[in-house]
Amino acid sequence: MRYAARTDGNHEATRDYLRRAGWSVHDTSAVGGGFPDLVVARDGFTALVEVKNGAKSPSRIKLTPDQETFAKGWKGVCIKALSPEDAEKQLRLAALYQSEDGL
Repeated sequence: MRYAARTDGNHEATRDYLRRAGWSVHDTSAVGGGFPDLVVARDGFTALVEVKNGAKSPSRIKLTPDQETFAKGWKGVCIKALSPEDAEKQLRLAALYQSEDGL
């Protein structure tokens, strides 16, 4: 039996912030198995976002073992965001890097 996935306190704020900033956002927090919380895309760029609450202590924002395994094996962009603004900043940088790299 699978229980409802817990999300960090800033999960909804991050999801909604990214949508207002023009990103397509699909909430995948209930998928489990270490899969990140959000799938986001804009202008042909797609990334996975694991939302953590940056206001918590460092030990509380660590990735779970399943999340670590998933992130290490993923061959695309997968970020850990500590706030809505952090998510937007990292996504913009990753999209810029990918476009300059010619991928």
